[in-house]
Amino acid sequence: MTRRVLLTAGGLTLFSLWAAEPADHDATAPRWPDAHRAAAGRADPLTAGHRQAHRPGAARPHLTGTAPDQPHLAVARRSEMPLRTIHDGPKAIALTIDDGPDPVYTPQVLALLARYRVTATFSMIGIEAQAHPAVAREVAAAGHLIVNHTWTHLNLAWLPPAMVTEQMSRATDAIHAATGRVPRLFRAPYGAWSPFVLSQCARTSMAPLGWSVDPRDWSRPGVTAIVTNIMRNTHTGSIILEHDGGGNRSQTVAALKIVIPRLLAAGYHFRTP
Repeated sequence: MTRRVLLTAGGLTLFSLWAAEPADHDATAPRWPDAHRAAAGRADPLTAGHRQAHRPGAARPHLTGTAPDQPHLAVARRSEMPLRTIHDGPKAIALTIDDGPDPVYTPQVLALLARYRVTATFSMIGIEAQAHPAVAREVAAAGHLIVNHTWTHLNLAWLPPAMVTEQMSRATDAIHAATGRVPRLFRAPYGAWSPFVLSQCARTSMAPLGWSVDPRDWSRPGVTAIVTNIMRNTHTGSIILEHDGGGNRSQTVAALKIVIPRLLAAGYHFRTP
């Protein structure tokens, strides 16, 4: 049994102690890791749909080149919905990499990004940053944006406020300890946003980050399927979701080797949210 499964089981045991509190979640929502994701389709309790694309008027103004520890990053407001597109001119897109850092796949992704001089956004799980601080530091040293992706990747819509707060704060502490950066963006696992999660983003000055292109690489559908999905659905402003942790990410790395040069050849340029 992996450490992540044990931690998730522990979190769910704690959750049972809070059973008297109502939860705004789909009872079929998945747990971590990959084998449990597919059953629920990653329900989003705020948008009543799976990983929905950006809706007009939901996005913040894009801040070009803003580092995660710079104080002038726009602060999330209670009413602000997750950012699902960026706004940095024609052909601007963002590549986001979730669930690391991973000692096997993150260095491969970093080498590929360096080869094409692409800056990406890494949504880090706190316990992984704590376990692999050197890899987390490599990400930071390469100039990529770092996002809080919770402590153990639990579905926050299942959890009471105290546990949501802990998941977010422990991840921030671990990322800061590993990289020296305090994340100013937050991505909810499975896209499971709730009113409390958004309000906690506002209280901790982390803007909520979503996505608009999801090739479901975590399910390992095949390199061709990942590439086809990204190339078909990417447009100006797209935020692409990929993964460097949480399982075997060889398909993701292979797909990125194809799509990054194709997107660059098509005139796209990569920015951070």
